[in-house]
Amino acid sequence: MNILKKLILIVMIIGSINWGLIGLFDLNLVTSIFGIDTIGTKIVYVLVGISGIIGISFLFNDNDHYD
Repeated sequence: MNILKKLILIVMIIGSINWGLIGLFDLNLVTSIFGIDTIGTKIVYVLVGISGIIGISFLFNDNDHYD
């Protein structure tokens, strides 16, 4: 797995954890760290969204070989 795919998966995991925290505890970690409606918060949300869209292609990738 190349570095870009690993970075995309890491960002997707961060987004998933944040949504889990929102659902379970009503705690938005991103806004807790960066603040509400800041450029940092928007950047994180955009990166998670882009990573999710790119991650869709992982479903259709024909890399069924295992080392």
